[in-house]
Amino acid sequence: MSYLRFEKALMTNLEESLSRELLRTNRSGAYSCSTIVDCNTRKYHGLFVVPVPELDDENYVLLSSMDVTVIQHGAEFNLGLHKYQGNNYSPKGHKYIREFDCDKVPTTLYRVGGVLLKKEVVFQHHEDRLLIRYTLVDAHSATTVRFKPFLAFRSVRQFTHENGTASREYHLVDNGIKTRMYAGYPELYMQFSKKNEFVFSPDWYRGVEYPKEQERGYASNEDLYVPGYFEMNIKKGESIVFAASTSEIKSSGLKKLFDKEVDTRSPRDNFFHCLVNAAHQFHNSKGDGEDYLLAGYPWFKCRARDTFISLPGLTLSIGEQDYFEEVMKTAEKGLREFMEGKPLSVKIYEMEHPDVPLWAIWAVQQYAKTAGEAACMEKYGRLVADIVNFVIEGGHPNMRLDENGLVYSDGRHKAVTWMNSSVNGNPVVPRTGYIVEFNALWFNALKFAAKLAAIAGNEETATALETRAELCKSSFVSTFLNDYGYLFDYVDGNMMDWSVRPNMIFAVALDYSPLSQDQKKGVLDVCTRELLTPKGLRSLSPKSGGYNPMYVGSQIQRDYAYHQGTAWPWLGGFYMEACLKLYKRTRLSFIERQMVGYEDEMTLNCIGTIPELSDGNPPFRARGAMSFAMNVAEILRTLDLLEKYTYIK
Repeated sequence: MSYLRFEKALMTNLEESLSRELLRTNRSGAYSCSTIVDCNTRKYHGLFVVPVPELDDENYVLLSSMDVTVIQHGAEFNLGLHKYQGNNYSPKGHKYIREFDCDKVPTTLYRVGGVLLKKEVVFQHHEDRLLIRYTLVDAHSATTVRFKPFLAFRSVRQFTHENGTASREYHLVDNGIKTRMYAGYPELYMQFSKKNEFVFSPDWYRGVEYPKEQERGYASNEDLYVPGYFEMNIKKGESIVFAASTSEIKSSGLKKLFDKEVDTRSPRDNFFHCLVNAAHQFHNSKGDGEDYLLAGYPWFKCRARDTFISLPGLTLSIGEQDYFEEVMKTAEKGLREFMEGKPLSVKIYEMEHPDVPLWAIWAVQQYAKTAGEAACMEKYGRLVADIVNFVIEGGHPNMRLDENGLVYSDGRHKAVTWMNSSVNGNPVVPRTGYIVEFNALWFNALKFAAKLAAIAGNEETATALETRAELCKSSFVSTFLNDYGYLFDYVDGNMMDWSVRPNMIFAVALDYSPLSQDQKKGVLDVCTRELLTPKGLRSLSPKSGGYNPMYVGSQIQRDYAYHQGTAWPWLGGFYMEACLKLYKRTRLSFIERQMVGYEDEMTLNCIGTIPELSDGNPPFRARGAMSFAMNVAEILRTLDLLEKYTYIK
């Protein structure tokens, strides 16, 4: 039985099936996403969503959905499903679903009387082309299929409504049509592997509603344009392949292309393979020698901090060192441009955040564990040295190195850490001054840089860095460690933030820690008691003031809750690493039990991946983006660590 398989009882229960989403990507920025019953519930959902760089940096929903109708003896059975205003669902095609399976490719089996129709979906890698194969598995009489495309031609952040500007013009192409609703957009090609009849019957379907947007306090309905429908006969055992694309393709090659794409897919037959598949979905190759990692789906772009935190888990932990090097090549280019005060030529956002260079060193440090320290020194030694010197020399506009050996950043008026939610332009959590994870990362960076310098034979440099590290260590303990055994979240002059937050876990999890063993155990104990959930670490303890664990409501409500008690899986990854470093094999069974909470996510939300965050209180419902790179990365890295500790002699 498939690892990701859902029976008829779940598929026909909309309370269960509409919460489960499915994401497919082409690794170049385009994606296809909906619920497992093909009912769009977000404005970000769409059968064919692509970037349009000629317009801006957003993604655009060209083809929102496709209704398929089975016709026998003049009777029509529409397999589509849409939600309209007034809580009306139509045409309720989900009732025909017999089962859904997502082993190699998403496969839906429909039964309509004696008709058994199978639908399989793939997104062609590195091409803006979606392929769907329909196979008539069984039928007892002549069968016709009708395909009705619903077009949007809009940004994922907007809605479309009936208007007189939209072009109804279309042109016939090889076994299909091409059309473009508005000037400036790419043309949408819709083609089939079989000759068909296109019936031009333009109409608007009004009042399509998206409940996820309602939940988030946004506008939630739009109108979709249907230019007409395609119709053709199909025989028992026959397959028809449909292609949605921004370029024309020879329809005679669609079946072979579909088979080729399926052959390249790896099965999602267990927890690990699901995460590997999810890791690949964050790949974003521009075809110009630049490779990126998207921070998440469906609305995140490539962000600097997310890139460096995600990179080891999404590549090294699954044996893909080559892609680590490709992404790092692009990221290093952007990082150096920032350090040199030049405009960025790469499409990586938030490179200016103070901790980004320190996370870059952490990523290189993980590379050294895979490739070896000598190889790491040769490839990235200069980068590490340049980053450390950049900080020492005061090159960063918002990170100064003080005489006590600690780094200071101003976050009073603009969020500078990963806790970056803002309301009315002001950070919800104004972390400023000596920030705990910044300084844990700085100490770690100094120690690692000293080690690389020693490997390179630069003993004088290594000694100087070790001296700086010792000063940082002493100041770190005296500044952050309080009488209750945990670490202040940030310290600015006489202001000390006593909130119990997860950022102190990095001082325990990093390879080089300024804390003693007893101090690390004290920090870990507090994190375990007050922050640990089955879905990661809470961003704030329930005992601290301002605890707000439910990420619901309007945008402002959610911004206030974003880092005030919600649980984050990627922080759980560092927590589990800290456990293993402190307690070795004695905590293996505990970590394995913790992983169960993450494995549950494989079938609960966006299937086969890890969502952005969860509520901090039971039942720890998933919230935010449907797939988040740092979360997938840290769970993969934890699985890798578990395997290594399991086989330690």
